[in-house]
Amino acid sequence: MTTGSLKTPDPKLSQFRVKGEIPVPLLINWLTAVAIPLLLFFAWRSSLRDDPVTSPLLVTIAVLLAINAAVFWFSGSKVAQRRGFIALITVLFTYLAVHAVEDGSAIIWLFAYPPIIFYISDARVGVLACAGGFIALLLLFSPLGDLIFSAPYSPGFRLTMLAALGFEMVTCYILDQSRRRSKLGLLKLAADFEYAAKHDSLTGLANRREALAQLDAEYQRYLRSARSFSVLLMDIDLFKSVNDTHGHHVGDELIILVARTLRGECRKIDTLARWGGEEFLALLPETETDEALKMANRIREAIARSAVPVDEHAVKATISIGAAGMRASESIDRLLQRADEALYRAKTLGRDQACAAEGENAA
Repeated sequence: MTTGSLKTPDPKLSQFRVKGEIPVPLLINWLTAVAIPLLLFFAWRSSLRDDPVTSPLLVTIAVLLAINAAVFWFSGSKVAQRRGFIALITVLFTYLAVHAVEDGSAIIWLFAYPPIIFYISDARVGVLACAGGFIALLLLFSPLGDLIFSAPYSPGFRLTMLAALGFEMVTCYILDQSRRRSKLGLLKLAADFEYAAKHDSLTGLANRREALAQLDAEYQRYLRSARSFSVLLMDIDLFKSVNDTHGHHVGDELIILVARTLRGECRKIDTLARWGGEEFLALLPETETDEALKMANRIREAIARSAVPVDEHAVKATISIGAAGMRASESIDRLLQRADEALYRAKTLGRDQACAAEGENAA
C-alpha cells in the first residue's frame, strides 16, 4: 500500500465505519443526553444569581438540543443532526466565553470543542471551526474585546488560555489525521481481503466461490421475474501439453490471455470466472442460448487469433465451449451439468468448437 493510496476525501471516508469506532449519530446522542441535564443545572445556578439572560438561554439551548435529537429519531438525517449539534454548541461556547459565565470559569468548556468537532465532522470543517474559534477568542482577549465586552479575564489567564487551547487544537488535528489515516488503511485492507476472497489472483476474474454466489443471485432473480440467463463453460484445449512443452509460466500466460480475451468479448453485466485450472465460466444475464452460442463463437475465434510469445515463436491455443440456457424447473447444478456435457461434446468433435446443450437447438 502506497502513501498516495491513503489520500481519500473525508466525505467518502466518513460513510464507512470500522469495528470499535463509535458512530457519530450515537456519539451526538450521548453528548446531548449528558449536556441537557448539565445545562439545566447551570441554568438553575444562574437563576439563583438573578441572571436575566444566562438562565433562559441555557434552557433554550437544552430544549433545542432535545429537539435536534428528536428530529433525528424521526427523520434519520445524520447530516441535519450533526449540523444542528455543531451550531448549538458553537453558540453555547461562544456565549460562555463572551459573558464570563460562572465568574469566568465556564470558558474552560472551550477545551471540549476541538475533540468533539474533529470527531463528528470532516477534517476541513474541524480546521475551519477551530481556527475561527481561536481567532474569536483572540479578539475577545484583545483591547477591542475589552472595549466591547469588558471580559473580566486577567492577562496571565488570557495568555495561558490562548496557549493551552491553541496547543490542544493542533494536537487534536494531528491525532485526528492519524485516526483517519489508520481508518482508511483498515478499510483498504478489508477491501483487499474481500477482493482476494472473491477473485482469482492470476487472472483477476471471479473465483469459483464468487461465481457460484453470482449464479445463485441470478437464479433467484430468474425465479422472481422469469428473466432467462445462460452460462458458458470453457476449457483450454490440450493445456497440459502446453505446460509440459513450454513450462508452467507459459501456461499461466495462456490463462491470462484467455481471461483478457473474455473481458474484451463479453459485456460488463456478465460475470467472468476462472472455474478451476484451465476452465472458465461466463454467466450471461438475460441471454438466450442462441445468443450465448454466438458470443461463445466470438470468444473462441478471438482466442484462436491470439498467441503467447515464447522466445522466437508464438504459442497459440484454442478453446472449447459448452453453452446452456436456464430451463423452467431445473436447478443450477443441472444447468452446469448440461453446460459441461456440451463442453465434452465440443471436445469430442475435435476441439476448438462451441456447442449448445442437448435439446437446445441454437443456431
